[in-house]
Amino acid sequence: MKTINTNKAPEALGPYSHAMVVNNLVFTSGQIPLDTEGNIVSDDVKEQTKQVLENLSVVLEEAGSDLESVVKATIFISDMNEFQQINEVYGSYFSEHQPARSCVEVARLPKDVKVEIEVVAKVKGL
Repeated sequence: MKTINTNKAPEALGPYSHAMVVNNLVFTSGQIPLDTEGNIVSDDVKEQTKQVLENLSVVLEEAGSDLESVVKATIFISDMNEFQQINEVYGSYFSEHQPARSCVEVARLPKDVKVEIEVVAKVKGL
């Protein structure tokens, strides 16, 4: 088991790591739309989704993986009315490679952001 943390992603908001690698799989913690300084990037749900996916990308890179190696994504959103906008951005990152996915509306997310995503990915080359 290997713990993954990177300064290219926002610092964790609690006692957890960015990801864990176990048996050639990467399990990320949920990423929210913060920049590396810990600031919310925008109030716009599309911009928030883009930042979340960029954060996941750098965490996966640190773990020896990438978005093309994602096997499962879980999306948490605060308003199901924004599902289509989130999907639009998500689809631009996962156009040909489309991992399994769940999307759940929740009452509230950390820092009152609109979207949080966690993924499971395969370590590249294994």
